[in-house]
Amino acid sequence: MENSHTSLTKYARLSIAASLAVLALKFGAYLLTDSVGLLSDAVETLVNLFAALMAFAMLQIAARPEDDKHPFGHTKAEYFSSGMEGTLILVASISIAVAAIERLRHPMPLKSIGAGMFVSFAATLINFLVARILLRAGKKHHSITLEADGSHLMTDVWTSVGVLLGVGATALTRQKLLDPLIALAVAANIVRTGIHFIRRSVAGLMDAALPQAQQDAILRILDSYKESQGVEYHALRTRQAASRQFVSVHLLFPGAWTIHDAHEVAEKVEGDIRAALPRAVVSTHLEPVEDECSHQDIYLDR
Repeated sequence: MENSHTSLTKYARLSIAASLAVLALKFGAYLLTDSVGLLSDAVETLVNLFAALMAFAMLQIAARPEDDKHPFGHTKAEYFSSGMEGTLILVASISIAVAAIERLRHPMPLKSIGAGMFVSFAATLINFLVARILLRAGKKHHSITLEADGSHLMTDVWTSVGVLLGVGATALTRQKLLDPLIALAVAANIVRTGIHFIRRSVAGLMDAALPQAQQDAILRILDSYKESQGVEYHALRTRQAASRQFVSVHLLFPGAWTIHDAHEVAEKVEGDIRAALPRAVVSTHLEPVEDECSHQDIYLDR
């Protein structure tokens, strides 16, 4: 796990480098055109830069191995990156809205639109290519940090496309109010993205269960052993910790079974669950089904 997370920092470095290049291009486009729509696009890229720096730091922490104070590892550090990114997005949306409202009160004509749009298009193309790389890496390595960063960049891409279309429409129609109205639409759109990242991070930090599809896969495995060998189960608990998953369950065996035989079947159960969920850490607790005490430890706080 350490090597896996360490290798992911190269993607965070790529994101940082891309954000710096795109930030320079988009602010250049704003200075050329004096478009508040392009300014809103540049502000969101500034958020991308801070998010990429945060992702780099959190991936380094997540790469640390288990220790005495963190026996389950450090992978949850990734949630801080995703949550911070969502918060920064919300802050950016507020600043964009403030600038747009001010421009609505005091409309101004745009200038050097052709050159500004060309520069902004180049920046958008860079964002698109890097976003695709981050999304593929995030899905491949099950990294919520890279997925959040890639998703944010892809949101930035569509935002930029909308801004470019809006700036073009402003140039064609000579409607000064169109530019700030587009900026307000951009702010509203990225608010939704920010809230999504924050909710996802909070769920992870609150030890949310695995997705229902994965829980169903576990239940099918447990039910198969129940039907074929009479092995009961209860107290199934699952949780997601960024790229890692944890599964614990109590297996209830007939009292006539030997410890050796019960343990052998428990190992097979764990192996089947790990085969279905390759990133899962699986723990089983063996109990005799006939003992009343075996049915008194179903709850977390018994």
